[in-house]
Amino acid sequence: MFIGREQELKKLNKMYQSSKLEVAVIYGRRRVGKTTLINEFCKDKKTIFFASLESSVEQNLESLSNAINYADTGISSNAIYKSFSDAFDKIKEMASSERLIFVIDEFQYLAQAELSISSLLQNYLDHHFKNTKLFLIICGSSMRFMENQVLRYQSPLYGRCTAQFKIMPFDYFDTGKWFPKYSYEDKAVMYGITGGIPMYLEQFSPEKNVKENLLDCIFDKNAMLFEEPSNLLKQELREPATYNAIITAIASGKTKLSEISSTVGLETGLCSKYITNLISLGILKKETPVTDPNSKRPIYLIEDFFFRFWYTFIPNNMAAILSGRIRQAYKESIESRLSDYMGLVFEKMCKDFMLFHDENLPFIIGEIGQWWGADSKTKKQVQIDIVAASINKQEGVIGSCKYCNKLIGEDDLKLIQAYAQTMNRFDRCYYFLFSKSGFTSSLKKCHQPDVRLITLSDLYSK
Repeated sequence: MFIGREQELKKLNKMYQSSKLEVAVIYGRRRVGKTTLINEFCKDKKTIFFASLESSVEQNLESLSNAINYADTGISSNAIYKSFSDAFDKIKEMASSERLIFVIDEFQYLAQAELSISSLLQNYLDHHFKNTKLFLIICGSSMRFMENQVLRYQSPLYGRCTAQFKIMPFDYFDTGKWFPKYSYEDKAVMYGITGGIPMYLEQFSPEKNVKENLLDCIFDKNAMLFEEPSNLLKQELREPATYNAIITAIASGKTKLSEISSTVGLETGLCSKYITNLISLGILKKETPVTDPNSKRPIYLIEDFFFRFWYTFIPNNMAAILSGRIRQAYKESIESRLSDYMGLVFEKMCKDFMLFHDENLPFIIGEIGQWWGADSKTKKQVQIDIVAASINKQEGVIGSCKYCNKLIGEDDLKLIQAYAQTMNRFDRCYYFLFSKSGFTSSLKKCHQPDVRLITLSDLYSK
């Protein structure tokens, strides 16, 4: 079952119809569904699909030769090209008279095995493939490699791609499509657990409820997802124990660099380098008040929801999981804490609703995030869940997100109106109140043109 990625498929198919040389760079973190997207696009199209190996030059050349032979004749062959130049010459011949897609998957492995491959590709794109009907797709899972060695100015391939796709996890709306029978609340919870990563979503059954899915797919020592964060850190980084300590510190509420470095026992400069690596992998994120992007006091949060869920629930329940008693502890140790966990998830859902799905915005959003600062009168810290600024920064939406079982009332509206005065950044403010459970009758009757009340069901209505 293929879900989502409509815009990416539309763009790829438009490029395919051009019949001229096209070069698409597709990249994103592991498990995000890059290869699935490519396979869906290549369906019923003549394709050389070469999955690069984390191996020697010789084995990669053999694998590429097999892929070319299969695409050319429809049968496997043991014939191996003498060099990548010979292989590319054959591809040029095949693409001279008909549209041909040539996919290099996990390009970083090929580049590590054959250091000159980027320069060789540059030469062929500039001189040999130029007048063919080739559609080259370069795909990679190493974000840093693809951004630094393929897309950056110094790369031999810089300027050769005609489109680039950074594949992101599904948002809450597309994630919900995996569980068509679920309630809106359960769809939101599954988004908060998986972060919209397709490979994680594939582990869960839409026929089971949330509890059974979690017990089977995460809180089981034999489940694939049980050790997923640890495996990813080992795969991507050289010192997984140190990175694990940093993520653990942030999961426990340490969000400032000084707090994190002190907890982990690292000098702040060194700790900052580790954090930068985790940010490049999409595991952590750096946040500043949306109106002050250059703030010298940022906070660091876990951006990958699956990592956040794992570090929130697994370590504290490890004994129960390993002893096979987690089912008995589930209600108290997990279910009772899900609502608190979902607070930040709901904020992200509300931001994405505004950015991608809301058809009734008062203006086009220029930037969006959260805001915090001190109230000059009370000297107390104020935090606003969502602040969205117009492109000219004269108008703003002040948003409050409540993922709880109580109805939101007039006091909540008055509070964010007061916070807007504290922030004092916009000529005109609009107030969006998001609530999982709804609003009091008195607030519903409070008709103010600049106020919108938005429920969880509204987020899923389209």
